[in-house]
Amino acid sequence: GIPAAASPAAPGQHPPPVATDREQQKRLVENRPDQPQEPRVLRVAIIGAPNAGKSTLCNQLLGRKVFPVSRKVHTTRCKARGVITHEDTQLIILDTPGLTNPLKAKRHNLDEAMLTDPWDSMKHADLVLVLVDVSDHWTRNSLSKEVLKCLSQFPHIPSVLVLNKVDILKKKFLLLEIATDLTEGIVNGKKLEVKSALKQDSRSSAKSPLHVPQASPAASKVPGSPFGQEKNQAQEGSGLDKSSDVGGAGTGEGPKHHGPKDLKDTRGWPHFQEIFMLAALHGEEVDTLKRYLLMQAKPGPWEFHSDVLTSQSPQEICDNIIREKVLEYLPLEVPYGVTQVTDVWEEGECGELLIVQSLLVPRESHKRMLIGRGGKVISRIAQEAGQDLMNAFLCDVRLKLKVEVK
Repeated sequence: GIPAAASPAAPGQHPPPVATDREQQKRLVENRPDQPQEPRVLRVAIIGAPNAGKSTLCNQLLGRKVFPVSRKVHTTRCKARGVITHEDTQLIILDTPGLTNPLKAKRHNLDEAMLTDPWDSMKHADLVLVLVDVSDHWTRNSLSKEVLKCLSQFPHIPSVLVLNKVDILKKKFLLLEIATDLTEGIVNGKKLEVKSALKQDSRSSAKSPLHVPQASPAASKVPGSPFGQEKNQAQEGSGLDKSSDVGGAGTGEGPKHHGPKDLKDTRGWPHFQEIFMLAALHGEEVDTLKRYLLMQAKPGPWEFHSDVLTSQSPQEICDNIIREKVLEYLPLEVPYGVTQVTDVWEEGECGELLIVQSLLVPRESHKRMLIGRGGKVISRIAQEAGQDLMNAFLCDVRLKLKVEVK
């Protein structure tokens, strides 16, 4: 995990820890929010293909790791909420599982709820964040059918495109091509245009051809900030120019109608309001995105007390984080058969949190794999999960794992 200090929630403000006691966390979550004088709120749904990095981005935005992350698909199974409270503004992150289709779901035997889930959180969102992994050259040049379906079903909800893992992309000029494909060349009702300066750039070894006009005063000192918004800003020297308005799309009305027939040959969505480029894993541009989200918030009551970081119970966080490690270190089919049972959850003499969990597996061979030669695998899982839990709860954690055949 990343030390909390590396990604502050906001300048000079550390995200609150998660309570270690179930009742205490429950009280916190159900606590009447401490409303400021003029509260503002924004509910953000993050959608994207499985493994686009949604949970990593959530953790980075929150400034503390509370969502499990793994290279395997479908680490996220819960409808957890992340909560970011900064001054008078509260962002509520609705973490949706990767949008997937019924066929794949059957293969991974995911429950029905997970399939309907993304749509469910969309209904409550004020803003949709579409995350695309640009390091995946199979999928990066078109939005998935599921994502397009989702966007066209909720065209009235403002959406922004976030290109993730841009640090892995060797050829930076591809970013422009990807951005154009995914937006059909239109952002915020303006056409994306490439200036000639850019064309020379792509031949030279320029770092990034995207000299983008800054979005807002708040983001002005941050490189890689979203594509320009300010109408009155001098555009010269910028890599992209949003010229002429396109057929009134800039009026914020969203598309009129997008039937299924349009989706067949559609690759992008021409109604994004902004594009962000970041590497969620390193939190570099995450702050720019966070400032943007804070600025988009509308007046309205907070939903959670400012001490709440996530709606998950401490046990859920613990289960999810251990599960994440199990997914990470075991071959594909094994982890999905593991059942977790918490035997002990108590405070030790020195105030440390004592957790003993049994991992129940269906077969003896699975047990051997999970324990590993000389107990290597299981102790590594316990060690790494323990470290993550310390970061989440901000207290010492002693974690013991036992493996048994069901």
